[in-house]
Amino acid sequence: MAVRYDDVRALLACPHSSRDLTAPGLPRMVTGFSADDVPGVLITMHGADHERQRRILQRAFTVNAAERWRPQCREIAHELLDGVDGSVIDIVADYALPLSARMICQVLGVPASDWARFHNWTAAFLSATAESAETRIEAFVAFRSYLEHLVAAHRNTPGHDLVDDLIRAQDEGDRLSQNELVNVLFVLIAAGHESASTMITRGVYRLLLHPEQCRTLQATPALVRSAVEEILRYDGPGAPGLLRLLTEKLDLPSGATVAAGTVVLPNINAANHDPDAFPEPQRFDIRRFAAATRPHLAFGHGAHFCLGANLARMELQEALSALLLRAPGLRPALSLDDVRWTTQLFHQPLRLPVILA
Repeated sequence: MAVRYDDVRALLACPHSSRDLTAPGLPRMVTGFSADDVPGVLITMHGADHERQRRILQRAFTVNAAERWRPQCREIAHELLDGVDGSVIDIVADYALPLSARMICQVLGVPASDWARFHNWTAAFLSATAESAETRIEAFVAFRSYLEHLVAAHRNTPGHDLVDDLIRAQDEGDRLSQNELVNVLFVLIAAGHESASTMITRGVYRLLLHPEQCRTLQATPALVRSAVEEILRYDGPGAPGLLRLLTEKLDLPSGATVAAGTVVLPNINAANHDPDAFPEPQRFDIRRFAAATRPHLAFGHGAHFCLGANLARMELQEALSALLLRAPGLRPALSLDDVRWTTQLFHQPLRLPVILA
């Protein structure tokens, strides 16, 4: 495991640091079938084919592309808060999950009623301990089938959603195949939807632990962008990172040498708390990123930097802004010491009831 910021960044940037761990016998973060066993998806690809797909996809995930969805995200956030009956809301079930689900449905152009289906599939597939390997495989197969039908429907009736953007996306005339499109959507929903919900919940939890920071953010809404970056540094992405296989020897900045054939975990959370990179890393400070500082690694670095980073940032900004605007007296409805957490790879509270008034 690599834990220092410079070492983790070097591992993520190294062209010989492969995400292809599909060969038999290589280590896994969970037992049985998992994301590391799925061939042909961006998060497990390496080399020229990975670079080709990223070139085709990158135009669909720019800052401007994410900003296109900001009004819809803001509207959904306020609609969810409008629908609160009483003064208590569970951030997980009543806000973070439906917000991220409705957003992914909007972005992909699928019926909002379908979100419960793919949430159940992704929850099972990403489970670290609660589900059997057989259940994860069944969820994966059902999810793939759904996505194949979704792409076919958009090919037959083109529109203006992200699926249509991906179907049209090309680089020098090169387009994604049907299988590649399905794989991209699989990663986008499985990782994007679940991680967005997780980060909204964990962000609110962190602000509740620091009520003075929460009040500062409510008094100065312009700090929301900096606050989101600090939440991502401090609490993101909810999992330590993804394993890498070194195909050649690598000398790390710390002086350690990683031999070819070694599987390493670049621990992103540890790197984001490295005191050499972030002074007083255990101090949560929503103003930290308002000034010049080193970039956090919550979205990774290098060839596998998260394609959906701009969309995720926007969603987290809008979710927190709406909640803090509408809940000036925001406070926990139970002791934060009593909050129970999931066993999924994306670690988050099972419930987070808060008082809005």
